[in-house]
Amino acid sequence: MSKMKKVVVIGGTGLIGSKAVKLLQDAGHEAVAASSRNGINAYTGEGLADALAGADAVIDVSNMMSFDKDVITDFFATSSRNLTSAELAAGVRHHVVLSIVNADQLAANPYMAGKLAQEEAVASSGQAYTIVRATQFHEFIETLAGAYAADGVVKVPDIDFQPIAADDVAAALVEAALGEPKNGAVDLAGPERASFESFIRTYLDAKGDARPVSADASVDYFGAPVVMGSLVPSGNYIKGEITLAEWLRT
Repeated sequence: MSKMKKVVVIGGTGLIGSKAVKLLQDAGHEAVAASSRNGINAYTGEGLADALAGADAVIDVSNMMSFDKDVITDFFATSSRNLTSAELAAGVRHHVVLSIVNADQLAANPYMAGKLAQEEAVASSGQAYTIVRATQFHEFIETLAGAYAADGVVKVPDIDFQPIAADDVAAALVEAALGEPKNGAVDLAGPERASFESFIRTYLDAKGDARPVSADASVDYFGAPVVMGSLVPSGNYIKGEITLAEWLRT
């Protein structure tokens, strides 16, 4: 095992953050599950100095859901500026942030615009960093199916899809945080690539949901126009291990 390190996980009580905290603790590291619930708020700066004292790395998986581009862009950019500034003051070695594959190509979507602003704030901060861009999670497929459902059918974009399990995302973030900064972005995707339609159909079939699923090239991704490769990596990427079928079984 490598030398014990202190890693602060911003958003450490959420889906990905709680998994990252457990992985770090299981490996013998000190993991701080930072969230506003315990007085650590990246957006306001509250509690950051104390939380970051002696930290080797920060994993930022903080999140907010909003359809207001200005609100969500301000949240991600301000939080990242506060974090990286506090990290530089505390001598933190490495800032790791979770983003989304091709966020820069999908900025017509308000959430993607927020993630792009976050990436830009981190990259321009002067702090050593790694941006881990992941594809959509297995855990969100139900939400996606619901969002594209209307009148008893599910109509989705006619594009490729390569979802990844939250466990694989957490593992990749921890590995990145314990490693050397890339000062750039790396892509992360699931082990299987197929049509968006086929993944939604597989998920609904497993849940006993018989609603028909179809693909339509005119359907966008929550406000962002898409082409076949919009949601999947176009070059080298880190590949997760857990297939959708394996995840469904658990």
